[in-house]
Amino acid sequence: MALPALRNIDAFPVEHEGETLIVVHDPEYYVEEQLVLSPIAFFIASQLDGLNEVTDIQYLLFQQTGGRVASEDQIREVVAHLDEHGFLESPRFEAISRGVRDSFAAGKTRPAFLAGKSYPDNVNDLRAFLDAMFTEPDGPGPVRREEIVSEKGVRCLIAPHIDFARGGSAYAHAYARLARGRKPETAIIFGVSHAGAPVPFVLCRKGYETPFGTLDVDAEAVDALAAACAWDPFEHEIVHRTEHSIEFQSVMLAYLYGSGVKIVPILCGGISEGREPITDMSAFSEVAAFLDACRSVMRSSNGGMCVLAGVDLAHVGRRFGDAFDIDDDAVDAVKMRDVEDLERVLEVDADGWYASVMKDMNQRRVCGLNAIYAALKTLDGAAERGEFLKYGYAPDPAGGIVSFAGIAFPEK
Repeated sequence: MALPALRNIDAFPVEHEGETLIVVHDPEYYVEEQLVLSPIAFFIASQLDGLNEVTDIQYLLFQQTGGRVASEDQIREVVAHLDEHGFLESPRFEAISRGVRDSFAAGKTRPAFLAGKSYPDNVNDLRAFLDAMFTEPDGPGPVRREEIVSEKGVRCLIAPHIDFARGGSAYAHAYARLARGRKPETAIIFGVSHAGAPVPFVLCRKGYETPFGTLDVDAEAVDALAAACAWDPFEHEIVHRTEHSIEFQSVMLAYLYGSGVKIVPILCGGISEGREPITDMSAFSEVAAFLDACRSVMRSSNGGMCVLAGVDLAHVGRRFGDAFDIDDDAVDAVKMRDVEDLERVLEVDADGWYASVMKDMNQRRVCGLNAIYAALKTLDGAAERGEFLKYGYAPDPAGGIVSFAGIAFPEK
């Protein structure tokens, strides 16, 4: 009888007492616990495709190791361990996922999933943590909320979605610029659905909780956008539950304004599912119709809205599938291409941005490709040329770098 299939998981090696072990975790966080597996246990797990039987895995292990044999009991012990913790496609996981989905659907708000994990959940500790991003040597200086607005308002802001610890300076420069203009009434936030979704955009009707308060959703704007969708924009609303790209922007907005700003949370999903890589977005009428609706909502606000894109840029190195280590030449090459692409962004040229990134089929894995495109299309000439505030990159713990930037587009 075939053994159950392994779920889609992330894995990375760790060294412990001279031995290489493999840590596996659930990127969708239906299961928050991580498991540490021996190399043999991980090999067994990796062969669980829903078709292999015990004897198949025994044979594959024998071939892979040049003679290592595992008993049926050993294999079934690994399978039972994975199933017990929710890592297999099985009735146990179905029950786990159903409970998580039902709980999320029943809630009126979207909890701050990463509070206490990626940033402090205590409001005072969080404020001190974020204050430090602004006052560090590479930061823009403290935000003075009591000061009179000193610059034009920001109609669009591009900020990172990497964690605060690594991208703090770029976050600080971006949101300091937002704070120097007039406060937006509503922020349309385009994020990246890292968990994936088989539709172009996923909306959410739930307010986003933060330690500083809950940012309510602009229900009228969300309804207007939902009406423009050729798909059900709420069918995959669950992807908002753990996605950090909008959560981090919500935290920063609440840091500046408390719960005084409404949001329109939009995750960018799969525009090219099952198709060849797209080099020209103009052919996708369903995407164009949705972004037309975004522009209409933006215009109807009479300047009361801004657009945010919570995005990172390049993902390069062995962690992301490249066959090379990161050195100065690799960093310089990434920066050169990032700057080239971002020049199109600064010119508010959405199609030029998309074409520039895709001229090498997005070899750098720019995860913010669609979100930046959507933000620029929504802006559609309602702002001046962008202000380049900050560029940076940070190492990935498993080997590689992630680049990011802060850019503001002042109102005309």
